[in-house]
Amino acid sequence: MDFNGTSHMGLNTSEDESGFDENANIHFAIAASSAVALCLFGMVGNIIVFWYLCFRIPKNKYTVYIINLVAADFLFLTFTVFIMGIQLNSLLSVNDDFTGKEQLYIFAEIFYDFAQYSGMFFLTAISVERCLSVLFPIWYQCNRRKNQSSIVCICLWILGCSESLIENVACSPKDFKAQTNTCTGIEIMTFVISIAICLPLMVTSSLILVFRIQRTLRQQYPPRLYVIIIAAVFLFILSVTPFSFMWFLFYFNLLPLDVHIVSLFYASVFCTVLNSTLNPYIYFIVGRHRKSTPKVSIHEILQRAFHEEEVERKKITSKEVDTESSQ
Repeated sequence: MDFNGTSHMGLNTSEDESGFDENANIHFAIAASSAVALCLFGMVGNIIVFWYLCFRIPKNKYTVYIINLVAADFLFLTFTVFIMGIQLNSLLSVNDDFTGKEQLYIFAEIFYDFAQYSGMFFLTAISVERCLSVLFPIWYQCNRRKNQSSIVCICLWILGCSESLIENVACSPKDFKAQTNTCTGIEIMTFVISIAICLPLMVTSSLILVFRIQRTLRQQYPPRLYVIIIAAVFLFILSVTPFSFMWFLFYFNLLPLDVHIVSLFYASVFCTVLNSTLNPYIYFIVGRHRKSTPKVSIHEILQRAFHEEEVERKKITSKEVDTESSQ
């Protein structure tokens, strides 16, 4: 998501000059504070999931993706708090024009975009890989490398970092407002990667998993990993994708926003934060036992969420071995 158009715009909310009423600063400060509170709530959930998946639960090819997704969500929430802190400083007029403010904002926005793009790539990768394992199970088992998840995650971190650096360094806020050829090319590039490549891959993979669930639902409950992927993709599409479209339309002056650009800024921040905040709690909800049971530990919940399919496969394999030996 590109905030270059609002990063250094200076939130002029006086009624005469901008069209906002005299209480606009208070309203935006409340919105920024709410975003910070939501970020802190999400950071707690991501820290818990990261700790258990890294140090308490055996890793598999899918938990490697989830660990990296959790790290990206945590990084995103951290720098959202940082950016909202700068915005609150401006809104409350507390040392608004401190030295190095512009450089500090660009630094924070680089990591902000880096984390968001990387998280999108990780979600795309895990949904596509799970879909391939369903459609082509034999080919998938024969051709998948042992360390493929780690290699893919490293490449996606590099890709997310490169996209963020290109977007924030090569296209300065002044160039963004002037709509230079460089900024236009960068906007089209980020839109194509996010909307024309990642989004269709996530949607197609999720629909295939939904179809797979419908086929097996009468015989058995679907693997929890299917539900996690579908829920995470659905949440991403619902909370992040609409604002990506709107920022793209805004850049090309296809969306008449006028003074409402600041409102769009805070709405988009709040929704993207909601996506990264709810992800770890999706894992907790899906990992709980389907029937009402006594309280279970977080370790058991996450174990069920990400290792259930392996346990079922081992049970089936052991039954087959027992059957052959008895014969």
